[in-house]
Amino acid sequence: MNVGKKYIAIDLGNTTAKIGVFANGVMTDKKDGIVYNSLISYVNNLSPSNVIISSVNQKVEDLVNHIEAPVLILNHQTPIPITNKYATPETLGRDRLAAVVGANQLEDNRNTLVIDVGTCITYDFLNDNNEYLGGGISPGVNLKFQALHNFTANLPLIEEQEADYLIGDSTESAIISGVINGTIAEIEEIIRMYKDKFSHLRIIMCGGGASMLHSRLKTDIKLAPDLVLTGLNRILEYNV
Repeated sequence: MNVGKKYIAIDLGNTTAKIGVFANGVMTDKKDGIVYNSLISYVNNLSPSNVIISSVNQKVEDLVNHIEAPVLILNHQTPIPITNKYATPETLGRDRLAAVVGANQLEDNRNTLVIDVGTCITYDFLNDNNEYLGGGISPGVNLKFQALHNFTANLPLIEEQEADYLIGDSTESAIISGVINGTIAEIEEIIRMYKDKFSHLRIIMCGGGASMLHSRLKTDIKLAPDLVLTGLNRILEYNV
C-alpha cells in the first residue's frame, strides 16, 4: 500500500453500516451504526483513495454511484489473499470471508478458528496452508430467545443479557440460564472438536456479542472486534 493512501472499508447491514478508515494498513478511525442517509456524505468528506463494501443487501449500486472514489464491492469472484475452498462460494456470507482474511492478516500460516458472534454464531476455519475450508452456522443468543418465545405457547420473550448463574429459579431466569450457558457450552465443545482435529489451533472471536461471552469461556481466545473491517481492508489492499 502506498504511503498517503486512505482506504475505507464498509460493512453494510440491512439498516446501518460499520466503517473503518485505514492508512498504511492501520485503522485510524471507526464508526458504528451509521445510517444509509449519512453514509455517503461521511465517506466523501474523508476523500478516500479507494473504498470497499461488503453488503448483505446486494442492491448497492445507488450507494456506489454517489461515492466519489473507486469502489470495490466484495463478492465471491473478488480476488483474495487466501485460497477459498468453500464448495458454494456464491452462498458464503461476505462478512465470514472478510473475517477469515482478517484473521490471516493477524498471523499467517497457522490453523485458525474464527468465531463470529452475531445474529448467528459462525465458525470458520483457515488451515496452516492459508486455505479456507468452511465451518458451521448456529443460532445466536437473540435468535434462541426469539425461537423459545415464537414457537411455544407460554414462554416470554427475553432480551439478550448475561447469566452468571446455572440454576434459574423462575421461568425467565431459566430461559436466560439455558440460552447463555447452552451457548457457552456449545462454543467450548466446538472448540474442543477443532483442537482434537487440528494442532496449534489459534482461536479468534469477533462480532457484536463476542465481548459478553468472551469472559465466560475457559479457552484462550483472542478478542478482535474489528476483524471484519480489517479483513475488508486487506482485500482492498490486495486488489489495489
